[in-house]
Amino acid sequence: MSTAVIVFAKAPVAGLAKTRLAPALGAAGAAALAERMLHHALAHAKAADVGPVELCAAPDATHPVLQAAAAEHGAALTEQGTGDLGLRMQRAFARSLMSHDRALLIGTDAPALDAAVLREASNALHKHDAVFVPALDGGYALVGLRRADPRWFSDMSWSHDRVMEHTRERLRAADVRWTELAPVADIDEPADLAQLPPGWLDGLDVPVGFQEQRP
Repeated sequence: MSTAVIVFAKAPVAGLAKTRLAPALGAAGAAALAERMLHHALAHAKAADVGPVELCAAPDATHPVLQAAAAEHGAALTEQGTGDLGLRMQRAFARSLMSHDRALLIGTDAPALDAAVLREASNALHKHDAVFVPALDGGYALVGLRRADPRWFSDMSWSHDRVMEHTRERLRAADVRWTELAPVADIDEPADLAQLPPGWLDGLDVPVGFQEQRP
């Protein structure tokens, strides 16, 4: 029984990656943080030791940073392809579950998704059809499945504060057994930077005068 771990990531290019953080970090600083989060996600996906790791890249897999990161962490490198987020996730699950019993899909913007959480999510799929880690912003940071089911992804509106709520409605309607782990913070907006682990902005090319605010 193996669990594939799929890491969705954009190439860490200034102006493409983590653009909503640019007002605080600048385009270059946001891209540098995206690269740091990419390596963190891949390292913990590998350390979880639940199965093979796949870096599923956008807009394609040609960027040298993506290629180097995949090689460094022993991950297969694939492309997300075209379509909205739901279609790209469904495609990745369908491909992965052809050769693995379970699959987890994560992004790179939730540092709290460490190896222990990934192992917990993998174990949850022994008894449940699906597992989610909700995000504090109303979405989710991890989805795990035993079967690629397009109902959770098709015709869904993404990037708003009711994504997890709407997903629950679909799961209930389908009488699916699912479980949720403790919610985590996504690092999407400048205010979210307070949720970063200490030191994560050290050495990044951020605008002069930027001060990281923590509670």
